[in-house]
Amino acid sequence: MRILVCISHVPDTTSKITFNSDHTEFNQSGVQFIINPYDEIALARAVELTEGTDGSITVINVGDASTEPTIRKALAVGATDAVRIDAAPRDAWFVAKQIAHYASEQSFDLILTGRESIDYNGSQVAALVGELLNIPSVSIVKKFDIQDREITIEREIEGGKEVLSTQLPVVLGTAEGVAEPKIPNMRGIMSARTKSLQVVPAVDVPVLSSISKYESPAPRGQVAMVDEVEQLVNLLHTKAKVL
Repeated sequence: MRILVCISHVPDTTSKITFNSDHTEFNQSGVQFIINPYDEIALARAVELTEGTDGSITVINVGDASTEPTIRKALAVGATDAVRIDAAPRDAWFVAKQIAHYASEQSFDLILTGRESIDYNGSQVAALVGELLNIPSVSIVKKFDIQDREITIEREIEGGKEVLSTQLPVVLGTAEGVAEPKIPNMRGIMSARTKSLQVVPAVDVPVLSSISKYESPAPRGQVAMVDEVEQLVNLLHTKAKVL
């Protein structure tokens, strides 16, 4: 089985997010970047599926050279090889077009992404790649198993879960429950240095959107600590005015 895992290079969740002076660009100075946590889940499941088989895992990232440490970590976790599309990601449409163009020239049985990236939380790439390749795509996947060429998928829906099946190839946006993220061991870290990391040029994609301005969320208000239920009810009635 040939698996393509799409990984995003995102700020660590503990990073302090700031913007440039006119709030039109994200300020990357001093920010630590990591593999998108949902993509780590996808990669871990791919490793499980290929362990002890002749299957392979290719990781793909759309980004400039600064993303290569993140890609090398994915190789250390267990990916076979890697591809970097040499371009700064503009939006989900741009990223999906790059991934779909590369995948269309290969023969992948399974394409995995995270359910969303933790920086923009768009949840669009998996569905866009599926549409561009004209193959099924399923989002917010909580569990899946493959028997021969048939895949059974459990996905999260409003108020419950949905179980469905389809044939490979398919694109899945994976969520918690699919697998536990793996920590690379020393052997993996050493072998990652010699694994193939191919850099390919981006294809032209029409610009459909642009960032006008970033805004930080409003500061949180003060927290009031209460000891009595009656006091809480009174505050909700007189101050918050939600009762």
